[in-house]
Amino acid sequence: MPEPHASLKELTLRGAVLGALITLIFTASNVYLGLKVGLTFASSIPAAVISMAVLRAFRDSNILENNIVQTQASAAGTLSAVIFVLPALLMMGYWTGFPLLQTAMICACGGILGVVFTVPLRRALVVNSDLPYPEGVAAAEILKVGQHPGDGTGARQAGGLRDIVAGGVLAGGFSLLTGGLRVAGDSVGYWFSVGRAVFQLPLGLSFALVGAGYLVGIVGGVAMLLGVVLSWGVAVPWLTSLAPMPDGASLADFATGIWVSKVRLIGAGMIAVAAVWTLLTLIKPMVEGMRISLAVFKRGRSGAGMERTDADLPPGVLLKLTLLMILLLGATFQSFVADSGLPVLAAWTLVVAGVVLAFVFGFLVAAACGYMAGLVGSSASPISGIAVIAILASSMIFIGIGQAQDLLGKPESVRFMTALALFCTSVVVAVAAISNDNLQDLKTGWLVHATPWRQQTALIIGCVIGAVTIPPVLELLYEAYGFIGSLPRQGMDPAQALAAPQASLMITIAQGLFSHTLDWTYIRIGVLVGAALIVLDAALGRFTRFRVPPLAVAMGVYLPPTVATALFVGALISWFVRRRVDTRAVPDGVERERLVQASERTGTLFASGLIVGESLVGVVLAILIVGSMASGGGDAPLAVAGPGFAPAATVIGLLAFAFMCVVFARRVLAAARTAGKG
Repeated sequence: MPEPHASLKELTLRGAVLGALITLIFTASNVYLGLKVGLTFASSIPAAVISMAVLRAFRDSNILENNIVQTQASAAGTLSAVIFVLPALLMMGYWTGFPLLQTAMICACGGILGVVFTVPLRRALVVNSDLPYPEGVAAAEILKVGQHPGDGTGARQAGGLRDIVAGGVLAGGFSLLTGGLRVAGDSVGYWFSVGRAVFQLPLGLSFALVGAGYLVGIVGGVAMLLGVVLSWGVAVPWLTSLAPMPDGASLADFATGIWVSKVRLIGAGMIAVAAVWTLLTLIKPMVEGMRISLAVFKRGRSGAGMERTDADLPPGVLLKLTLLMILLLGATFQSFVADSGLPVLAAWTLVVAGVVLAFVFGFLVAAACGYMAGLVGSSASPISGIAVIAILASSMIFIGIGQAQDLLGKPESVRFMTALALFCTSVVVAVAAISNDNLQDLKTGWLVHATPWRQQTALIIGCVIGAVTIPPVLELLYEAYGFIGSLPRQGMDPAQALAAPQASLMITIAQGLFSHTLDWTYIRIGVLVGAALIVLDAALGRFTRFRVPPLAVAMGVYLPPTVATALFVGALISWFVRRRVDTRAVPDGVERERLVQASERTGTLFASGLIVGESLVGVVLAILIVGSMASGGGDAPLAVAGPGFAPAATVIGLLAFAFMCVVFARRVLAAARTAGKG
């Protein structure tokens, strides 16, 4: 029996060029979204739809070529997770901008190591596993829909692209009203007090967050909302009732200060214990993956005599790539340490320690992240939790080295060692992010009968393109908006600064450890609450259908409440439309699964469009702001409304938000109706 698709082209020049262009779009979108709200999105599905819509103009395009394009694009978009750490170096004042070479090398080396580490895990976690891989399976289904010309595929591809564009135009237009023209509000909150306890009822009006919440789903959305309730319904009121409000302070300023300085540390403790628990539950697949990895190298399998669909990159190539990445990482760490002014022996000790720590810890988390991506999907995988564990481990190791070599006696040395721990953690996060994405893409490839080594090559290409794209985008956004606590110029509007929430957490932990000022009381409370949630989730999973993912609850405590509530709205829309589709009468001769698939496909693509549209407009506005400031203008070149318009802007924002939610739900339900008629 001939092997499916054996004669089809996979790696092509036009596919690589198209993948690079899509990479630029999704990388910029993910960097902006991550800096603004602390979340990134999986780009495999929208990348697959765009690829099919473009490549159908060529008669000889095929499913495997489209698969390679989405593989390349999704790798670069996923690599944007390094923004969870790198901005911390500016926020602590160590960097004044993003050095192009150092930033690019962190991304490229970490990303390629993420590919290398997960290649030996493919058989255990993809081929011989029943993990669901939600995004990987969905991307494969979309690619399969588009593989047969002349059967309505063109219309479906065009319809999928229209869903992305419609969501993008809607979200991009609203982003222009809020961030550009300033005639619509992007959040609303009601503050009140009961005695001395301060409460807030918040709602974010971000279209992109609604799209992200839709992709996260109702379980994650409810868990994040529970985190908001614990944070702003329990912790903040309790702590504000114990502390006197300063004279002249508003309820909002007082409560927000308590949340930033104390409650977020509780969230950090919850994130840490949830991430550690996740890793503990993954010891078995991690050990199994390492066993298979060593067995592959011991046998020296190079792919010769193997079926095309089972041929990974040869062990020799993986070994050479590993050695090259170690050398490049060493050079990158050396360039970072060279500015410290430390003695030669101490400097090289730190370089070697940084490379070894990044390599070993990256290898350990690769299996965990790959497994979690298969279990809950790339978007919901706990990269933030991995970052917390990595910064704790890096800081403790560098503190030990610093004490052994007497490097922590001066404030400037402590500052440098803190920055080095953050620098090292960024490499681990890059490894974790790509490990998260790699196996998801390889699952897609397995389902469409792709050649694994060609996909792995495309992943490496995507890492290189993403590594070149991320630094200038980071620099642009920093110059245009700044980060909370770090503005590049005087006179900038701090309200427009990007929150970079994970980077802020990294600074809090690292600086607290090195200076011995970290308030462990609130972190311990977070650990206890996180442990209680783990027990609750396990009990619910055993006796009911409901779950309360501890990491999602922790993120709800830690993230700004306007972020978590907007995510919940998106999750609520996904639950509502799925329930309507599940209970709708099905015409004779039509399977309900057909309606479900049509609605899920439309919802996923429209949600992706919301994310991409808002993010890209944010990047474009950043370009305009930087250009305006360079020519002597202000940081709001398109603004047509002043501060006095704020109440009306809030009303406009609420109405637009409600309109978008209705349009979103109706569009998904309409797709199910159309599928029922067809």
